[in-house]
Amino acid sequence: MRRLTTYLARLFATDALILTGIVCLLLWLVNCLRQFELVSIKGQGFGTLAVQALYTMPPLLLAFFYICVGIGMIRALNAIGLSRELHIIHATRGTSGIWRAAVLVMGGAVAVVLLLAHVIEPMANRKFADLTAEVAADLVSSTLRPGRFTQVTPGVILLIGGRQPGGEIVDFFADDRRTPESRRTYIAESARVSSDGQNYVLELRNGVLQYLEDDGRYSEVRFSRYDVSVDSLAQPIAGGDNLGERDSFDLLSQAMGNGFAEPEVVQRLLDRSAEALRVIALGLFTLALGAFPSGKRARIPLPLEAIVLLVGFAERGVGTYSPLGIGTGSVLLILLSAAVLTVRLWPRRPIPMVNA
Repeated sequence: MRRLTTYLARLFATDALILTGIVCLLLWLVNCLRQFELVSIKGQGFGTLAVQALYTMPPLLLAFFYICVGIGMIRALNAIGLSRELHIIHATRGTSGIWRAAVLVMGGAVAVVLLLAHVIEPMANRKFADLTAEVAADLVSSTLRPGRFTQVTPGVILLIGGRQPGGEIVDFFADDRRTPESRRTYIAESARVSSDGQNYVLELRNGVLQYLEDDGRYSEVRFSRYDVSVDSLAQPIAGGDNLGERDSFDLLSQAMGNGFAEPEVVQRLLDRSAEALRVIALGLFTLALGAFPSGKRARIPLPLEAIVLLVGFAERGVGTYSPLGIGTGSVLLILLSAAVLTVRLWPRRPIPMVNA
């Protein structure tokens, strides 16, 4: 039985890993194509483009990895079903090997998903924000062309009048429209980019900061010096997602130090942990769908991989729009799959032989 477990686990894992690798490569190429024009305008090379696209991969991998695992399992089960190996396994009462192999593969997938959600994705978000701020600082300090409007990030437009020796910028202008509630405009006679070793700061001198609210109210603040974080201008959304850039161990240590955890921190930890439920739910559904041989022939053959893909997207849609949390779809799918497995595994009475 151990050889059967190893054999089936290798089949499940091999198909899942091959599909995951293909999906990752395609997603990385798509990200490179999407950001190519924006990064090239900022005067960066292919290396920056490739690394920036790589940092955006963990969230996408989380969205597709559990589906790749489900499709890999159903492909392996379908293959041994077509070769009649699945029939032999059931006839010789070796189904325990199927369940052990599925537990091994699903357990490994759960470990990978938890590592991605709790550690790798926050680290990638933090690295992406740092790289974006570095690119924006390089754009302002050396790459930005005088007299030309340039988009740093969607919603933020920069314009400079010229440069002086030493990196001094003359006639600085920045328009920030990222938030629909208000619009900010920075106008300064001069500006300079400086760094404290960790963050880049844009020092504005002798200028004005203008606010335009969504209700039409206008405010203006004049200053002799105003420091703006380059990171705040380089993020796609004003303010950014601070929790998204901190791993779960950091959030837990802060909560233990404070003696309590804020509701936003608890919700973020639960959302990250709920990714493991998706692996379990789709894995159980795959077993309920393909782990049992059948002699029936469908009139309209429907690929089992397509069914797993559709169910995976349906589960994510239910979790996304459910007021009970992102784990709602996973819990419903687990209950449905458990019910189907119970029915199919329930012992049946043997059919008595009828003598002619």
